[in-house]
Amino acid sequence: MKRIAVIGSGYVGLVSGTCFAETGNNVICVDIDENKVNKMKAGEVPIYEPHLDVIFERNIKQGRLTFTTDLKAAVDASEIIFLALPTPPGEDGSADLSYVLGVAEELGKIITDYKVIVDKSTVPVGTAEQVHAAVAKNAKVDFDIVSNPEFLREGFAVDDFLKPDRVVIGASSDRARTMMRELYKPFVRQGNPIIFMDEKSAELTKYAANSFLATKITFMNEIANFCEKVGANVDDVRIGMGSDTRIGKRFLFPGIGFGGSCFPKDVQALVKSGNEANYRFSIIDAVLDVNHKQKFKLIEKVKNHYGDLNGKNFGLWGLAFKPDTDDIREAPALYMIDALLEAGASITAYDPEAMENVQELYGDKVRFAENAYEAIANKDALLIATEWGAFRNPDFEKILDSLVEPKIFDGRNLFDLEEMEGKGFYYESIGRRTVLG
Repeated sequence: MKRIAVIGSGYVGLVSGTCFAETGNNVICVDIDENKVNKMKAGEVPIYEPHLDVIFERNIKQGRLTFTTDLKAAVDASEIIFLALPTPPGEDGSADLSYVLGVAEELGKIITDYKVIVDKSTVPVGTAEQVHAAVAKNAKVDFDIVSNPEFLREGFAVDDFLKPDRVVIGASSDRARTMMRELYKPFVRQGNPIIFMDEKSAELTKYAANSFLATKITFMNEIANFCEKVGANVDDVRIGMGSDTRIGKRFLFPGIGFGGSCFPKDVQALVKSGNEANYRFSIIDAVLDVNHKQKFKLIEKVKNHYGDLNGKNFGLWGLAFKPDTDDIREAPALYMIDALLEAGASITAYDPEAMENVQELYGDKVRFAENAYEAIANKDALLIATEWGAFRNPDFEKILDSLVEPKIFDGRNLFDLEEMEGKGFYYESIGRRTVLG
């Protein structure tokens, strides 16, 4: 059993803290937001993540998971301190380390015995050195800095944490390595590795992994766009490629670009880090450019079909950047909404989890429906931006009855072309032929 403080109870911090408690550790989650802390004490999970609520409630009841705004009390009671703080992108794409370094400086003032301080936030290469310097300004006792990047997929974060493909730990101290190995031993009982390396390599591993996956998605989107030009079917190409074990089946689904809290931010931050080291990531520059354009791909299809969108009324399914989350950061749906509103169209949207977050941005500029079918009642067409499971097998007869015309513009390729043809839909998707109905 380890005594752990997790500073920052956002997405990464809350999932990490809850999962550490699930394996028998005593965890204190620290946050400056007193209202948020009080809600968590009352058992309210502040984010939507499948399965998190069950273990959150269980570990609160069993006394292993607690919450506070008192940083000093949490640090005094802990031997391992995780920094799970925001590192938002600046205007130039660089990661803003002010939250991380600010807390690090405070830790130096309050630690009274040896601590392992762990960077859990996604941070640029060299951050561990900066954190060490910030703590050392005021520290009068020994401490070690460790880089331990997270590899959590929103919608699967609990499973990803409890059963990781690998655990990456950057540490220079044998003492810190021993403590981290003991902490993570319960999570790798099936034999997946705990990989030790230096801090800089650990920091870069996270950026490199996410940038590679973003590149894979973007490459497939380029192939999809080319398929449309030459009359090929991207579904067939994807299956043919993915069956090659050197390539693999995952992250080959074309669509309207990647979004979320990780890929856009991490790719931009890696480019910025390259610039600072006088190195240009030419491939990653192209990934960012193509991905930005891809977010407008479905709207281009809508505009090409209708011409003038002024006065058109569309139903939109999906607002989150991916299914099984309420996260709308860099969501393609937001780019679509902006373009439609600018063109004079009106929108009624439905998403199982993300509508409240979008309403905070747009207010009454966008209407929100109680269910998927209400969103398309008397609309000119259905637009699909997120591949929620509930959208994959809808009542097509109800869709036909609801729409003014049987038209679907699908940014996630949810439906079979032959089925759409048989049901009489006009159907445009990504990288496939247009079904004319």
